[in-house]
Amino acid sequence: MNRESETAGNEAVAIDWNETGSKELIRSVSYDQDEILRWILMLYVPSGLFDADGTYSVGGFYKRIPKPRLRFDICPQGGDVIQADCRSLPLEAASLNSLVLDPPFLATKGPSLGSRRGNLMARRFTVLPDEKALTALYRGAVAEACRVLLPGGVLVFKCQDKVSSGKQCMTHCDVYNMAVENGFEALDLFVLIAKSRLVAGWQRRQKHARKFHSFFWVFRKRRA
Repeated sequence: MNRESETAGNEAVAIDWNETGSKELIRSVSYDQDEILRWILMLYVPSGLFDADGTYSVGGFYKRIPKPRLRFDICPQGGDVIQADCRSLPLEAASLNSLVLDPPFLATKGPSLGSRRGNLMARRFTVLPDEKALTALYRGAVAEACRVLLPGGVLVFKCQDKVSSGKQCMTHCDVYNMAVENGFEALDLFVLIAKSRLVAGWQRRQKHARKFHSFFWVFRKRRA
């Protein structure tokens, strides 16, 4: 990267030119996931287009960036989406340059699902019965990503830490460990900050800091 200095008010600011030649400052934190995904494309996907999304849902990631060439979901919401589990994609081994995953992050089978907020979240997101099932899903998804990506291929994995049954679940650490175990190296970590969060009445007495962020990991499959 080339570097030059510019003046912002009375403060000198170092500006990095990214590989595309753009002078846009790419940050590790944003309030806008579209911005984060665009930055990931700029830095790590030379084609400017993700090859595939294994958890496409309704395509919420692709409001302001191009849709991926291949779109998969376990419960397709559109005719252009192929039915497939992200742990078993109908693809040849080493056939993709890039893959996006945004798997479920909720795990509960308790009474909260019957609450007004619980019903809202269950309608909006897939809910797994427990953390063991969620971990198995993530582990299988990362292993499948390693299978379908070419050496040097890029995996984008969105995840979210949370408190489950009163215990902190540092999911982004778990995802990192799974990726390394499956032959990936970490390229970047972006933090998406929420401007607001749904909070039920029974959650207003806090025992932990409320999570207002999620993560976008960027991994590269190691070359042999």
